[in-house]
Amino acid sequence: MLLQSDNTCRYGNEELIELWKVQPETTLWVDLESHNKADELLILQQFGCHALAITDLHRERHPPKIELFDDYIFMLYRGIYECQGDLQFKHLQIGMFVGTNILITSHEQKSISIDKLFTGEGEKYLTKSPITLALRVFHNSCGVYLEELFEFEEKLELLEDQFQLGGDDKMMQEITLYRSRLIKLKRIFNYHSNIGAELKLLVADETDIINQAEMHTVTDVHERIERLLSLSQMHYDICSDLINGYLSVASHQLNATMRVLTVITAIFIPLGFLAGLYGMNFEYIPELKVVNGYYYLLTVMALIALSLIILFKKKRWL
Repeated sequence: MLLQSDNTCRYGNEELIELWKVQPETTLWVDLESHNKADELLILQQFGCHALAITDLHRERHPPKIELFDDYIFMLYRGIYECQGDLQFKHLQIGMFVGTNILITSHEQKSISIDKLFTGEGEKYLTKSPITLALRVFHNSCGVYLEELFEFEEKLELLEDQFQLGGDDKMMQEITLYRSRLIKLKRIFNYHSNIGAELKLLVADETDIINQAEMHTVTDVHERIERLLSLSQMHYDICSDLINGYLSVASHQLNATMRVLTVITAIFIPLGFLAGLYGMNFEYIPELKVVNGYYYLLTVMALIALSLIILFKKKRWL
């Protein structure tokens, strides 16, 4: 995308680069998608991009970062290839080289935010400055995350209500899965939060690429990242509380069951002792000839059982 001196934009391929070189008053956005790394290396070297920045860009996985060079700002962040719902995202690494009159974006797959802005909507931001457009790409990615977190918040409220009525293992498995996904998102937002803080420092440094005129945009992006971080942390805490609550209830129910079983065992131990004592097959047993011995024994056993039940009731074990 080439922004010409009359504020009209042209779309094309390599020929726009040649026009940009001979027309210094123009502004260029070069979007490199699914390029061979060797070819991309030649293009980036042609624009004077630093070798270390290119190396970081071409790594398979690299933490998001921001770095200031003499002629441009290098940003590396985690963009979105596809949003699958339920806090599931297909991420891709996006590198941006931002100069005073050029923006270079590089990514291996399609990006939701870049595809949205490589249209008339992106032209108005490129008219202001390349850094404004770069920040808008970042801002749009954060917007996709926010929409998904807001949708998840409604689902989480329903889960909380269902949990109050009685949780089960299936619900617990679902909540545990969401907590795992939130951990991954928190890690990404932590990295992006550092980028937002670094951008504010660069504004304070008043470089030619980014200055006080961009402070509002930078602050907006930084606040959006911080909001993502706080929302993901809040949802993570709620999921953790639900899991802990479920485990506490399950543990309490198990303890109550074990207490009842223990009381039943305590009642039947003396009864079993008496039954075993008088069930021995000796020829001479003192009470063997008692006429009503059977009924006496049953009465004693009943009294023992009743006394133990009363005792356990007073101690609130039953």
